Amino acid sequence: MSYKKLLTIQDISCVGQCSLTVALPIISACGIETCVLPSAVLSTHTSGFSGYTFRDLTEDMPAINEHWKSEGISFDAIYTGYLGSTKQIDYVLDIYSSVCKDGGLLVVDPAMADNGKLYVGFDMEFVEAMKALCAKADYIIPNITEACLLTGVEYKTEYDRTYIDEILASLIKIGCNNIILSGVSYSPDKLGVVVYENGKYSYYEHNREGKDCHGTGDIYASSFVGALVRGKNAYDAARIAADYTVECIKSTQAEDNHWYGVKFEPSLIKLIEAVNE
Repeated sequence: MSYKKLLTIQDISCVGQCSLTVALPIISACGIETCVLPSAVLSTHTSGFSGYTFRDLTEDMPAINEHWKSEGISFDAIYTGYLGSTKQIDYVLDIYSSVCKDGGLLVVDPAMADNGKLYVGFDMEFVEAMKALCAKADYIIPNITEACLLTGVEYKTEYDRTYIDEILASLIKIGCNNIILSGVSYSPDKLGVVVYENGKYSYYEHNREGKDCHGTGDIYASSFVGALVRGKNAYDAARIAADYTVECIKSTQAEDNHWYGVKFEPSLIKLIEAVNE
């Protein structure tokens, strides 16, 4: 197999099993050289913890990019997760144009909203900037809330295939040609992911697990990217990522003291096996 080099740009929560603390080991486990650019450093993630520290690294990003350019460093793929400001999105666009190889992949997880609402600190100016980044991407991985914000489609919790098709068509209009739409459910006990690639619609479904866990979106996106860059097609990468994420949730559900994240490490061997099939 060819040995790929990937750059992932997102924040790092030192404790909490999300963002870069899951992206780095998961993508590395897929057999990919994984380089990182932390957009911020937090002592913990922000859900359920109090008094956490936060260091914004926005102004370090251009100098890092310049150093990479001077060293002739380039990447086969760039994967972005949570970005904290419109300025960071602008810097990401500069980095993509500077150090991503010709024909390299840009995969964007527009991590900015869930359950019908933007995350705290974001506004519609940020959404517009994220829309511009998504339009440049080869693949985007939004949930339904994020897809609705990007397109102006009304957010709904009850819907059918026609509604999902409307979201997909609206994303295509803004320039998103390959879409991995997560959190799609056509029945109460099922959850799945819609894959739209090269004009083809596919849907992969699994049983809905009872407990919401912090960081599962990062685990899903990272394992999808790892499988994709290893050469899987989008549907197979989405399937592998969904199965792995469900396995991680199952291994965590019985442990009330592990409320802050998902135990993804014990199941890494299953991800490695799936990617290598």
